Amino acid sequence: MASATAADRAGRPIRVGLDVGGTKIEAVAVSAGGEILGLLRRPTGWGADAVIESIAEAVAALAEETGFALEDVASAGVGIPGLVDAGTVLHAVNLGVESLDLADRASALLGVPFVVENDVKAAALGAAALRGAEESMAYLNLGTGVAAGIVVDGRIWRGTRGFAGEVGHLSVAPGGRLCGCGQRGCIETLCGGGALAKAWGRPGALPVLDILDAADAGDPEAIALRNGLHQGAAAAVRVLVLTTDVDRVIIGGGLTSLGDRLEDGIRAALRDGAGTSAFMRSLRLDERIELLPAGSPAGAFGAALVGASTPTKEIVPHG
Repeated sequence: MASATAADRAGRPIRVGLDVGGTKIEAVAVSAGGEILGLLRRPTGWGADAVIESIAEAVAALAEETGFALEDVASAGVGIPGLVDAGTVLHAVNLGVESLDLADRASALLGVPFVVENDVKAAALGAAALRGAEESMAYLNLGTGVAAGIVVDGRIWRGTRGFAGEVGHLSVAPGGRLCGCGQRGCIETLCGGGALAKAWGRPGALPVLDILDAADAGDPEAIALRNGLHQGAAAAVRVLVLTTDVDRVIIGGGLTSLGDRLEDGIRAALRDGAGTSAFMRSLRLDERIELLPAGSPAGAFGAALVGASTPTKEIVPHG
């Protein structure tokens, strides 16, 4: 168990975590013992000032709904897209943010210490705690884009420059579709929701679900895209296990709403890919993956853990 933070020793019992996305903020209140006390979702504003305002409104609404005062908050953590450098967020293009000193501005506004982390890395920490992953694990986020976070011994492993787990922009099909990063055939072009919607090119509120339905009905284009989705996600799993030797790969993100249609397809692609290789079969990759339940608060919960982190260990037990 992690040792208590200085704020906890001062008697403040609440830790707040916020997962800031392009359209919504998910906020949780967590006890010092790791129990989720309250959760809400609110729209995210556009631009630096609106993001700060949205965060402040989310914390205030969470306090009102859950029944605590700001004076009860020991710490707050934020998971947010983009590059994070000592509390400053850079290049969060889906939020209209080029540079935002989020930690200092939010702390000054609310009187609560804030810690900021990349959203996928925060979600990795939350997934590890929520799923009871005591061993090493990777969190593979399949959403609009594709990225991963790695947790070893209860701590986020960032690598030398903070890019550990950025598997989405590994090119596995050099002659494939053009990726937003400028390469061709990146994993993200195969299993990222945004890339799939663009490749499908047909109107619809849930294009990836439409692709799977059309594939089930025999549409050849949809079948090819569905196969690419499963194979791309399987490639990400292989890369994560073969390069970091994690015990488990937990899959989260918006595409988990597809449920068994996603998980079963990834497992089948992993088995098929190992069909001619005794070495790959020995890794039992299809047995080392699991999906988070759709709607899991891993991102916000992980942000709360980041905000309350100590130098020794970031994960606390989840009650």
